[in-house]
Amino acid sequence: MSILLLPLLLIFFFFLLLSWRVVQPYEQGVVIRLGRYARSLNPGVRFLFPLLESMKKVDMRIRVENVENQDIITKDSVPVTLHAVVYYQVVDAQKALYGVKNYKKATSTVAQTILRSNLGAHTMQEMLTEQKKLDDQLRKALDQATEPWGIKVKAVEIRSMELPEGLRRAMAKEAEAERERVAKVIVAKGEYEAAEKLAEAAKVISQHPVAMQLRTLQTMTEIAAEKSSTILFPYEMSSLASLFQQAPKENASTNLTQIVQKNKSVSDVDDLIDK
Repeated sequence: MSILLLPLLLIFFFFLLLSWRVVQPYEQGVVIRLGRYARSLNPGVRFLFPLLESMKKVDMRIRVENVENQDIITKDSVPVTLHAVVYYQVVDAQKALYGVKNYKKATSTVAQTILRSNLGAHTMQEMLTEQKKLDDQLRKALDQATEPWGIKVKAVEIRSMELPEGLRRAMAKEAEAERERVAKVIVAKGEYEAAEKLAEAAKVISQHPVAMQLRTLQTMTEIAAEKSSTILFPYEMSSLASLFQQAPKENASTNLTQIVQKNKSVSDVDDLIDK
């Protein structure tokens, strides 16, 4: 009896070892019993009935799927090559295994189709300026298409957009022309404001002539810093004429003073002689 019991015990322990399965924290197990779905297993050490049940593991982590470059024609007939990335996660392991044969390939193929169909209904300008909005639309459309497979689409991002060379040159010229237009408007606005301030300054100076003289002196001070230059400073002829008219009068008064002083000295000498 002991000889017959030993093989049976060995077989029992062998099947017992085969009955235990370890499910990793990022996985979910799907148990199949006699060809039919039995249950799903969460992470941990799980028991299976040997020979009757088998288990398939599904990775529940977020996956990153690169969508192949797609050549599309926009609504305004512009050929564009797009490259996108899809972030998705399996939320139902049973649907991912039984709802589609290969959920990875199916998700990538559906993403390509949705990318072409949805973005082809938009203009190139919308694709350049409303990228976040388009990413959200693509995510919703792809999530709705993959929901029967137990897949949740987290995000869809358009990574790059390749335009024809001629179109890129035209867009660069357009952007340059726009920048030049803005620069000219800013310069013209500055000149207009400066002209307004100069007009106000001229009005103030005309009301106060002394301000013009102070401004003249300030200008001379600034120019005098350059010692190696010759300064030709304009001056009003009317002011010079007034100076010339005052000069003879000053000379005449000076001569009269000298004559009076001379006569006074002569009279003083005569008085001394008389004494």
